[in-house]
This record gives sequence, C-alpha cells and structure tokens, in this order.
Amino acid sequence: MKRQHLRLILNGKSASRKDVRAAVDAVRTMGHDVSVRVTYEAGDVTRLAAEALRDHEKAPIDTLVSGGGDGTLHEVVDAVLHHLPQGNRPPFSFAVLPLGTANDFAHHIKLDPADITGCLRFAARASAKPTDVGEVNGCVFVNMATGGFGTKVTAETDPNLKRVLGGAAYLFTGLHRFSELAACEARVEAEDFSWEGPFLALAIGNGRRAGGGIRLCPKAELDDGQLDLTIVPFPETGKVLDLFSSLLESGVDGTNGGFIQRKVRNLTIETSDPVQFNLDGEPMTGTSWKIGLRHHQIDLRR
Repeated sequence: MKRQHLRLILNGKSASRKDVRAAVDAVRTMGHDVSVRVTYEAGDVTRLAAEALRDHEKAPIDTLVSGGGDGTLHEVVDAVLHHLPQGNRPPFSFAVLPLGTANDFAHHIKLDPADITGCLRFAARASAKPTDVGEVNGCVFVNMATGGFGTKVTAETDPNLKRVLGGAAYLFTGLHRFSELAACEARVEAEDFSWEGPFLALAIGNGRRAGGGIRLCPKAELDDGQLDLTIVPFPETGKVLDLFSSLLESGVDGTNGGFIQRKVRNLTIETSDPVQFNLDGEPMTGTSWKIGLRHHQIDLRR
C-alpha cells in the first residue's frame, strides 16, 4: 500500500480522547504519516484549512481528515472551498473521523463511531470517490440542509441529553416544546416543480439522515448530481403531535405519506417568517434561500 499523508483537523473537544491517540498511533504503525492540528476557538478551522493548502504545495497531503461531528466536516470542507477559486477542486481528498454526538453522515457512509481506529485506517486505505456538495446562499453542506421547527429542536437539544438518550433526545425535546409548534408559510420553486403552503419541516439532502438518525431523505445519493428535497407539510389540527412523533422516530418513511419528495438540482425557498436552516448542524436564519449543487466538487474516502 502506498504511503499516505493524512492531515487530521481535530475538534478540540475530542483532543483528550484516548481512542483518538490510539488511532493515530495505529495508522502511523501502518507506515503512514499523520499530522494533527487541533482547533481551540472560532476561526481555527478556516486558518487550518488555509495552512493545509499551503503545506500541500511543499509536501503533498493525500487526505484531509475531519475529526469531529457533521458540523466539523461542514466547516472543514466549506473553509477549503472558500480558499480556492470558484469551481476549483481541492488538491487532496477528504475523510471523516466520527467524533460527534449523532454522526449522521458517518453512518451514511457506513463508518462505525465506536471503532475510531478502524475509521482512521479506512481514511488511509479507502478509495477516494467523487462526491457532490450542496450550497445554500453561498455556504456549502456535505450531508443535509434542514429547515423548520424540527431543525430548531435538533439545534437546541441538550448535548448531555443526546449523550444519554441518543436519537430519543430529539423526540423528548420536541414533545417538551410542543406548545411552540406553529405553521410557517413557504414557497418552493425548482426545475418543473413548485409548491406553496405551511410546513413543519424541509430537508434538502445530499446525504440521507440528520438530527440523530432521522431519515429525511432516504433515497439520496452522494454522487448522482441531484439533491433530494423533502417537504413535510403542516398537518391538520389534531394530527400535529402524531406526525411530529413519527417524523422524529422513523423519518419520512414512518409518516404514512403526506410528505412531498423531489429530485432537484437548483431551488429557491421563500418563507413568510424568518426560519432557521441547519447546514450539517450549523445554523443560519433568514427568509430567502438559494440552493444549488456542485457536482463531484470533492473526493471523499468512502
């Protein structure tokens, strides 16, 4: 096997984990180079992405590994792409070391967050495959962009509760705040498709799951040149709780229909009130959203 140079950008919250250190040692024992950079404060990922691009010019980096959750992967890919001329592909591939709470994207590409050494070994030896990324108002996402009340729940669920209850924590938080549920009007325009009405949740998926395993876009593919749009319309009075519970427990497959799904490449969303969108868990708030796809923008070890 060819000797690889892996650059690991490690979320500082995970810097003291013994399994991470053991994984790095194991991959070095395989004969690969692993250089580690740890984030400490806001802005570090942007700085470390620029450093990786500069270092690559002197001593090529084969793979830039994102060590953290979906939000860390989002930050790393977004930062690298912002340092490159529009349309240019990064000079190295990307890989995931799943150290977050939900690790939705890692599960989608069949990584096991319980086996950190196995995941880093995979980053060193797996094939780098062309992979799409989505874009919302100029910011990219690798896994999924979600909007609506359900998004607010996932963003505000207590991390300690998530560690104890896993995906059930989102349901617990949602039910606890059930009285806050209110419809928001949206107009969605895409190629040969338009929809207007009140919604409970919207999802634009490159990946399939978000919010701790909720399958919002179960047919999404990472390299098909399309995004999967899922709209969950706001239900009739008296059925909101059942729909919300089914959505969080089983994803759109458990809602017995009533949702709208389309394959799209570009779309716009206008909402009557400010709504929060999460890009791989990173929040944005607004009323106007321009969403597109960058086909095969990066290479990903998967």
